[in-house]
Amino acid sequence: MTLFKRPLAAIGLILLGAVTSFEGGPAWARSPNLPATAPVPETLRRDMDDVTPAPPEDLAPSAVPLPQARPDNTVKDLDSRRPFQGPELPPGWQKPAAVKSAPDPRSDTVPAEKMPADETACRERLKALGAEFEQAKARHDDALGCSLPYPLVLKKLGKSVEITPDVELDCAMAETMSRFVKDVAAPVAKAELGGELKSISQASGYVCRPRNGSSKLSEHAFGNALDIAAFTLADGTTVEVGRTSSQPQAKLIEEIRKAACGPFKTVLGPGSDADHALHLHLDLAPRRNGGTFCQ
Repeated sequence: MTLFKRPLAAIGLILLGAVTSFEGGPAWARSPNLPATAPVPETLRRDMDDVTPAPPEDLAPSAVPLPQARPDNTVKDLDSRRPFQGPELPPGWQKPAAVKSAPDPRSDTVPAEKMPADETACRERLKALGAEFEQAKARHDDALGCSLPYPLVLKKLGKSVEITPDVELDCAMAETMSRFVKDVAAPVAKAELGGELKSISQASGYVCRPRNGSSKLSEHAFGNALDIAAFTLADGTTVEVGRTSSQPQAKLIEEIRKAACGPFKTVLGPGSDADHALHLHLDLAPRRNGGTFCQ
């Protein structure tokens, strides 16, 4: 009780003095030198010093968070498990195998001791068209799967149209190209530019490689594709694919490109993609129901 009575008595005296000063109280209360704050009695100061304040509730020992043990969520062997997405992986989860293109059945083709009848007949038709060619050694690559069992080196597409440089192709591709030049390319050149077609500049025939950006083999890997870079007339005029210099030249390329879709199963050229910006790609890719892909 002593702790509470003493402070209350002191506070009462202070308040009484303040009230008295406004009602004509003692002179010390009316003095202009009155201190801004009243002094705390010595007995009250000692009592207050003996009191230890309680800690705030939010700092009580029971409320302070303690460090927790870190769970071991380390995912080991990332090559056989998917990237970490939670504390547990589904039971029996396995990394999916990479998707690979199905092997091309033509990759297993090897030359027979005697040339098949269809290959012999193809060469006879080529000769009748006036084409010039030579037999070449069979091509086969076990690592990539490229195969050209009965190749020939084509020198002329007809009696008057050369192909430069000489190109190695499958006979069926050589025959289709020779007929196309005779029936379409030469007549279109005459109609649009008024000149005789003298030669065709090729950029690629047989090349053992996959398609650009794919694991699937290119038709070039079977000698079944030809890339054409330019057409040259008898008067020396050269029309480069993707670099035509006049409207008649542009129309020549466009007419040849349109007419090629049908005799050839794939036709690609400027505008189809960056790889074919400067040449026409023609091939005889086997497709279901004999379909075509022309861009």
